[in-house]
Order: sequence, then structure tokens, then C-alpha cells
Amino acid sequence: MVEYRIRPYREEDYEAVREVFATGMNEYAPALCLHVLRQPWVLLVLGCTFCLLLASARSLLLPVLAITLLLALARHLLGCAWSTYIDRCLGDDLRDIGASYAESAGARFWVAEADERVVGTVGVRPADKREPRGELALKRMSVRKDYRGLGIATALARAALDFARQRGCRAVVLNTLMLQHEARALYERLGFCRHRRYVLPTVYGRLANCTITVYRYDLAGRP
Repeated sequence: MVEYRIRPYREEDYEAVREVFATGMNEYAPALCLHVLRQPWVLLVLGCTFCLLLASARSLLLPVLAITLLLALARHLLGCAWSTYIDRCLGDDLRDIGASYAESAGARFWVAEADERVVGTVGVRPADKREPRGELALKRMSVRKDYRGLGIATALARAALDFARQRGCRAVVLNTLMLQHEARALYERLGFCRHRRYVLPTVYGRLANCTITVYRYDLAGRP
């Protein structure tokens, strides 16, 4: 059994934290491609393209090659889009972790340490800066793949919930993508409830049917 400990973030953890987050998010790229491929309009476009090429060329080879190239191009474009999203996150609150999660601002960032390296991360920030003791947003939960199943994610989430209780906050909220099945199962086991669901309000979000599920953990009346 691997031993680990949860501790507050230190500046020397900076590169490791960013690497854990980026690596974890990159794991969703294949699932994103499959999700988009299953969308009805995508299947319709591929089917129509295949039929048109088959009718015009009267050969199976050309349609098969064309569809293969289309799929390869789509995978590349989706991979680029996902990498852009990860880069945006790294340039947002993870650009200056110490400042973004300063305790003086009602925030905190933790890492899980095992085998003398950072293997997990999580942070909380006020969901509304005008009301720092209202709701906290749980962000950047990630655990290295080879350290999952050891209870590290649960321990990180509980550290965040305990911090929220100590500050007298009303609730902890978080967003999950439709791809994050294991994460959603974890949050529900911890007592988070589905609060609302919406499609990402962008052209890409609507085309890819990128659904965001907001979870909420109400602290009132809970030990």
C-alpha cells in the first residue's frame, strides 16, 4: 500500500502541479473524439459523404480512404482544440498558483505527495469574489493515473470540504465535463448533488454537445 499525505501547496511544487493537471486532462482527448463522433450530425455527414463518393466513384476504395482522412483530420483538430483549452487553464489560475489560491483571498491549494513527488492536486476559490464566505469553487482536482484507487482524490476533496467548513461557507460547487465519469461518481459518493446542467454556450460547445454538470455540496446541517 502506497503511503501519501495531503499538504498545502508550496512554490517548489509549481511545475509538478501543472504537469499533473495537464497530463490528467490529456487523458480525455480520445474520449472527446469518440463523443463528437457519436453526435447525430457527424454521423449524418460521414454517411452522406461515403454514399456520395461511392455513387460517383463506383469503387469502395475511394470512400473508405476519404472517410479515413476525414476522421484523422477531425481527430487532429479536436486534439488541437483540447490542447488549447488545457493551455488556457494553465494560463489562468495555474499561471500563478500562489496568488490565485492565496489564503488571504479565502482560497487554498493542496497537493498529495507520495514517493517523494506530487501525485495529486486540488484547490478551492470563492465562487464569487464579492462574497468570499458564500460558496467555494473546487477546481483542478487531478491524480496521477498510477496512483488512483488509493483514496487520494477522496482525501483531497475532504481537505477542501473541511477548509470550507472552517471558513463558515455555505457550500462547495464544482463543474464537470460529460467525459469525466469517474470524477462524477467520486463527487456523488462524497455527497455532492447535481445542481444544474447546461451545454457550453459556444459554437464549438453546441456542435460537440459539450455538457457541463454543476455539482453542489451544501454544508449547512452537515457534520
